Amino acid sequence: MHTTKHWQGCAEGRRLGAMSRTISSGRQNEKNGWMRVLGVDPAATGPTGYGIVESDGRRCRMLHYGALKVAAKRQKECAGAALQDVHVRVCGLIEEYSPDAMAVESVFTALNMRTALRLAEVRGVILLAAAQHGVLVYSYAPREVKASVTGHGHADKRQMQLMVRALLSMNETPEPSDAADALAVALCHLQTERARRRFGLPDLDSSAKARAPRGTADSTRSPNEIRHGGATRGGLPRIVSLR
Repeated sequence: MHTTKHWQGCAEGRRLGAMSRTISSGRQNEKNGWMRVLGVDPAATGPTGYGIVESDGRRCRMLHYGALKVAAKRQKECAGAALQDVHVRVCGLIEEYSPDAMAVESVFTALNMRTALRLAEVRGVILLAAAQHGVLVYSYAPREVKASVTGHGHADKRQMQLMVRALLSMNETPEPSDAADALAVALCHLQTERARRRFGLPDLDSSAKARAPRGTADSTRSPNEIRHGGATRGGLPRIVSLR
């Protein structure tokens, strides 16, 4: 019993420490005038794409991107092995890059029931990682992401890759396409946030303020401040759907 309590205490300490580092670094990003977004493209069977993009309101730059492909042997080990690997990767990205927000592609409604359920499971562990680190989550429909990046909602994979490369001034086309999709989701959120601030639109999450860590005041924040610590009391991140 004592050993179990000690392990739980260590795990809680590591989680709270990671949240503190994320919030502190996120505030530093805002102070420097850059907003950093972690884009994630969850997948039911293929690789889960991820990409880190930041912007100062005029320029966008890519910091890191990739895709996690769980080996078939690993998936056979246990039913939740793939979900565990996705969770670990997302947590690692949050702790390393301290994003101000996370943008995740929503479930495509045309999927069959089995694929939709698998995709929902992957999204679930991604949202869990965000909640554990106090990162606010925004959800975007696939067609909305395509329209934001390419100008129309029926762009194919190749068009998305080329437009992402052009918008981020990359020297090479992002591969695989799952990683390019994740970068596109991040760009979609940055564009939406830029438009919101430019035209003075209310925050989409204004109905429920993000909670600050215990012991810190939240009443001094300005309306345009990038808010951190978007986890709710129950441990779930606030998801803002823009569909």
